[in-house]
Amino acid sequence: MSMLAGGIFTMFDISASALRAERARMNVHANNLANINTTHDKFGNPNPYTRKRVFFQEGAPEITGSPTLGVRVARIEEDHDTQYQLKYEPTHPDADENGYVKLPNVHVAVEMVDMMMASRAYEANLTTMDTAKQMHQGALRIIA
Repeated sequence: MSMLAGGIFTMFDISASALRAERARMNVHANNLANINTTHDKFGNPNPYTRKRVFFQEGAPEITGSPTLGVRVARIEEDHDTQYQLKYEPTHPDADENGYVKLPNVHVAVEMVDMMMASRAYEANLTTMDTAKQMHQGALRIIA
C-alpha cells in the first residue's frame, strides 16, 4: 500500500512542478504582450522592451524531493537574438533622424502560439493530476 500511495503522491508532485513552471511561462508571455509598445526602459531612457524567454530544467527538488523528477524554471533571459522592429513614424517623440521608431522585439503571433503551448501543457498536467486522484480513489475502494 505505501508503495502505491507514494507513487500516486509522486505523480501529484511531478504534475505540480509542471503546473508551476507552465504558469511562470504563461506569465512571461503575458508580460511580453503587455509590453509590445513599450519604447522606454524603467529609467525613462528610449530603449525598447526586450522580449523574455523561459528555460526549463529537469528536476524540482523543492516539490518532488528529487533532482531528477519534475521540472522547474532554470532561468528567464532576455531575447537578444530576435531583431527589434522599426516603424516609420516621424512624429513619434522617439523617432530617429530618419523617422523610425525602434519597437520591442515582441511578435504577437509568436507569443500567442507559445502561450497556447504553455496552456495546453498546463491542461495536460491538470488531467494527469485528475487521473492520479481517480487511481488513488480506486485503490482506496479496493482495500476498503
